Amino acid sequence: MPVKIPDNLPAISLLKNENIFVMNDLRANTQDIRPMRVIILNLMPLKISTETDFIRLLSNNPLQVEIEFLRLDTHTPKNTPEEHLELFYKGFKEVTENYYDGMIITGAPVEMLEFEDVTYWDEIKTIFDWARKHVTSTLYICWASQAALYHFYGVKKIPLEKKLFGVFKHTASDKRHPLFRGFDDEFYIPHSRHTTLSEADLTDLSEVAILAESEDAGVAIMASRGGREFYLTGHSEYAPRTLHEEYTRDLEKGAPIEMPQNYYAGGDWKNPPVVRWASHANLLFNNWLNYFVYQETPFDLTEIAHLDEIKHNG
Repeated sequence: MPVKIPDNLPAISLLKNENIFVMNDLRANTQDIRPMRVIILNLMPLKISTETDFIRLLSNNPLQVEIEFLRLDTHTPKNTPEEHLELFYKGFKEVTENYYDGMIITGAPVEMLEFEDVTYWDEIKTIFDWARKHVTSTLYICWASQAALYHFYGVKKIPLEKKLFGVFKHTASDKRHPLFRGFDDEFYIPHSRHTTLSEADLTDLSEVAILAESEDAGVAIMASRGGREFYLTGHSEYAPRTLHEEYTRDLEKGAPIEMPQNYYAGGDWKNPPVVRWASHANLLFNNWLNYFVYQETPFDLTEIAHLDEIKHNG
């Protein structure tokens, strides 16, 4: 099935060139189907690229998905035209009464700040709390995963001596977990971050399960509330050249950066990247949509507010 996205979103033409089927509002409204509603809080600075990355993954499944994009009310991005935000994004105040099958909250370029020093921290905390009552399952990615674990469970992030940058091998703690259905014994995930999480801190939390980790990248995927929340420290959604663009951008700025590991063919940045993560990224998002969104969400979305109570009572 295609994804339903707003008319004229720049991602439409980019994805059609990749033979990915997307559907505009007019055509979708003629189908007698209740699509899964997924809202994406896009905190990344290059919003159009991030939109395209997630639509690409969410479109590769047999379910119809209606995607909305969310912006913060208390922060104005510097790298995205205001016209784009006005056309394609909703402010949080516009959706507070809505319910969604799934939600994705992206990373943000504020990793080196203490959480309380982020100018929009209060609004982020409000959105995290809101999602628990208005969304069946939420994916927190990179900075958002650290922020959510800190907010809900007091887990602190730990600065790294140098940026974790590249594509790293991972294994699942329990291969029978539905999130890893169809996965190989080893799989790869891109990472691009200056901070990490302590496995010991997470192991001490009975509410949080570690699902996948890496010898080089550390804890990578965690879950809580029976799959109603997933925390991903990496970027499975990245397009093939995203790490290259980050690398060359930092080089041009004169920022301290090493070549991304396990990325370029032959280990030479002049060569194209070797994509090792795309198949597992598609499986990851498909399994999330199927097992933790589609199969868990009530037909009446307003019942999401009572899902925890329903599960607890059997």
